[in-house]
Amino acid sequence: MIGATGLVGDYLLRQLLLDDQFTHLKVFTRRPTGYQNPKLEEHIVDFDQPRDWNEELRGDVLFSSLGTTLSQAGSQDAQYTVDYTYQFQAAQAAAENGVPTYVLVSSAGADAESLMFYSRMKGELERDIKRLPFQRIRLIQPGILAGPRTKQRLGEKVGLWLATAASTMPLLHSYRPIHARTVARAMRHAALDETPGVQTDSLEQVFTRAGKE
Repeated sequence: MIGATGLVGDYLLRQLLLDDQFTHLKVFTRRPTGYQNPKLEEHIVDFDQPRDWNEELRGDVLFSSLGTTLSQAGSQDAQYTVDYTYQFQAAQAAAENGVPTYVLVSSAGADAESLMFYSRMKGELERDIKRLPFQRIRLIQPGILAGPRTKQRLGEKVGLWLATAASTMPLLHSYRPIHARTVARAMRHAALDETPGVQTDSLEQVFTRAGKE
């Protein structure tokens, strides 16, 4: 797993640690997760030096929920490095190492031909992931994420409020916010789906995949 300390990743890690169907978890992270569990194996890595740790990317499934924001990254190039380059390099190594299943949290509106930087970046990652020789690829496309954040900027708060308000309108219901916990649950369930090939879950499908627990 990469991206275990982010909003979705933290929920996913907690769920995986509690799920007996997942017996051993390797986490590749820039900083400690803070969790202690006998089935958790943490690797503190430098994502700019993938050759130092790529051989460790082995197992039954790679979960990828790594990402940053433009304001945190400081530039589009820096955000692209985190959201595209780091994730694609990890996926490529996992595929070469024979990992059969790949699960990515992407974004609604992902489109490699989009004029919008963020949507284009996510679309390019999805496009290139599909070219890798995984047996199963699961692309999870949530909308605006709800959930506790260490730092929530004013724009995020306003965007979440507007999306919540708009979701009460029938035509905009498919753009309603989704809690990060629900996205994590959908990723966990997607990893257990043994159907071969690529599956892309839009927002409604993410809710369906997650179910209720």
